[in-house]
Amino acid sequence: MSYYIKSLYNFLDSLSANNNREWFEQHRSEYETLRALWLEDIDRLISNMSQWDPDLASQTARSSAYRIYRDTRFSKDKTPYKTFFSASIARGGRKSPYAGFYIEIGNAQFYDQGLYGGLWCPSAELLRKMRHAIVDNIEEWEEIVNEPRLIDQFPGWCVNRLKTIPKGWDRNHPQREYLRMTNYGKFHPCTRQFYLDPAWPERSAELFHILDPLIRFLNYTIDE
Repeated sequence: MSYYIKSLYNFLDSLSANNNREWFEQHRSEYETLRALWLEDIDRLISNMSQWDPDLASQTARSSAYRIYRDTRFSKDKTPYKTFFSASIARGGRKSPYAGFYIEIGNAQFYDQGLYGGLWCPSAELLRKMRHAIVDNIEEWEEIVNEPRLIDQFPGWCVNRLKTIPKGWDRNHPQREYLRMTNYGKFHPCTRQFYLDPAWPERSAELFHILDPLIRFLNYTIDE
């Protein structure tokens, strides 16, 4: 039996061209088979990641994978289904406030498919806390974010930034670029060929391991 990822891409490509409930119901059994195989691979990924982060050992694919159904209540785009599979692996599960890891495969609507890691949409209170933690521990922070493997595999930042320095900070502050961030994320793009390799869960775990010091810094700050 051939590896399922090629079939998954075929399904998602067809869904992109037929994003409606009638087509989906006609192909529901195919979707359920592919999702079950995807969940098995996510469990393999979590198992590998748990070797270097025991906090993830209690997580499963079921606690990490997102549904394919879109929330269209506040969107102009009323297509009912996502055209990608995704999962968020973090202490406490996908709805956790902790920093963690995110993986996406397929035809993304807003970003490229690949591997993400960081802290998204922190509360205003947590964002203030994070800014102070970075400034107060700038040498440790810069050692983490300037690590050569991190720069090589997760170049730049996948973040939103304020147009100006937040209130209460010197507009010429030496860490002003970090202070303008409203989330903290890194991204490694993955081609289809990457996922067509049956060893992608192990390869993804190795890449996520590079992000582990950043995630630990963020989560240590959350727990402080």
